[in-house]
Amino acid sequence: MIKVAMTGTSGQMGREALRQTLGLQNVGLVRVLLSAKKRNDKLAKKLLKQYGPRIEIVRGSVSDEEVCRRLVSDMGYVVHMAAVIPPASDADPRASEACNRQGTVALVNAVKAAVPQPKYIHISTVALYGNRNEKHPFGRVGDPLIVSAFDRYAMDKLFGERYCLDADLDCWAVLRQTAMLHPDMMKNNVSDGLMFHTALNAPLEWVSARDSGYLIRRILERDSAGEVDGFWKKIYNIGAGFKGRETGYDTFNDGFAIIGGSAEKFFKPYWLATRNFHGLWFYDGGELEALFGYQRDGVHDYWKEIARHHKIYALGKFVPAPLIDFFLFRCLRDHPNSPYRWVKEEDTARVIATFGSMEAARALSRDWKDYKLMAKGDFGDYDAMREEKNAVLLSHGYDESKPLGELTLEELRAAAAFRGGECLAEEYGGDPYDKLAWRCHDGHTFEASVYTVLKGGHWCPVCHMPAPWDFDRIAKTSPFIAQVWYDSHAEDEDLVYDLEDGRAVIKELG
Repeated sequence: MIKVAMTGTSGQMGREALRQTLGLQNVGLVRVLLSAKKRNDKLAKKLLKQYGPRIEIVRGSVSDEEVCRRLVSDMGYVVHMAAVIPPASDADPRASEACNRQGTVALVNAVKAAVPQPKYIHISTVALYGNRNEKHPFGRVGDPLIVSAFDRYAMDKLFGERYCLDADLDCWAVLRQTAMLHPDMMKNNVSDGLMFHTALNAPLEWVSARDSGYLIRRILERDSAGEVDGFWKKIYNIGAGFKGRETGYDTFNDGFAIIGGSAEKFFKPYWLATRNFHGLWFYDGGELEALFGYQRDGVHDYWKEIARHHKIYALGKFVPAPLIDFFLFRCLRDHPNSPYRWVKEEDTARVIATFGSMEAARALSRDWKDYKLMAKGDFGDYDAMREEKNAVLLSHGYDESKPLGELTLEELRAAAAFRGGECLAEEYGGDPYDKLAWRCHDGHTFEASVYTVLKGGHWCPVCHMPAPWDFDRIAKTSPFIAQVWYDSHAEDEDLVYDLEDGRAVIKELG
């Protein structure tokens, strides 16, 4: 019988992972961490009543190392799903740091100190890859990690993932979660201006919370049975494959169809960001699917399921679109977290990050017929663009046909130069998890494994770990960063994005 510890079981993915894991006959105990907040009292009672002696509850903060030690003690597996996500992470940056950053540090330290050491599954995020558009919609593990400016959630998650990779755990896996479909999507996205951060041409690969939870079950099921080989000590992307691939424009249409609308009925194109978002279609998403066969839900079918479960949404079809627009979407458009509001109030830092300039923001079309959209084929055959075989991939700066263990020291030095720096190692024994010495363009020296750099996409833990967001300058010396940064930034942009006392600011280089 196996024992599993879990964080984040009050969230959408965590709830599914817990339910499905307890459906395995060989799971003797799941120990879950719930914060001491009063709202979790009812959940704790419900779980104990539902699962009895097969569940154990630890109350406390994930950032408390003593709490984490109690959580992981005598466990065979630890699944870390806890996260404070946008917009909560923007509204309460201390909560984001406590959970996404400090919580991961505390949990990883507890796992490392445990005897015997449990196997550790870390849920990371697609947000680490930053902004993509029609020029490079496909991405994969090893691509540059370029957290979007002012994205506190992604900034803290980047730190947490790097800490996990640098910790030298015996057995770990990092799973970068993509945009998640869940029953409360519509309700959760009509309370904040966050929805307008979604660029219309942003590639989004969705996956359901149900399939994400099923993936955790399948990992535990197959690994405990000795049925998988080569899974551990790697990073993966979680997605739904072709049936989950859309753009921001499609996503709005799918969601609004439930209430009888569409993006063009309810929005104007100039309300939405044109860059500084995040999203990818995963070129390598099939790796997890081949191992665990978890991709069942498609995005279109899932929206239909949401409509069936929330029949009240259908009433929107009988309300004139202008009324829904006026009483709901125009209110959200004016929300303090909305790009439209930033332009209106001349919040220069956020406007430049989101649109490129105040002038570019104000010049955006007021009419949909003038706005070029991937989903309408304005950049080529849309269905063909979503096929992996037609993907235009970023270079990682080395011969990827060779296993990492077969790379020469000269090849590692070339890969470092592609990132604007140097590999300082005098020898490489062929173990991609051994730490080598590196130096970035700014002269910061650091240690990282070959796997972390070449397969993780990580680089300097100082200048590539925002804030500040200094990628205008970094791109000028790093072809690795430049190849995707200039998809949405001009080469003559020379700005640094930063946070000062919680306020977004920009500074000119030099």
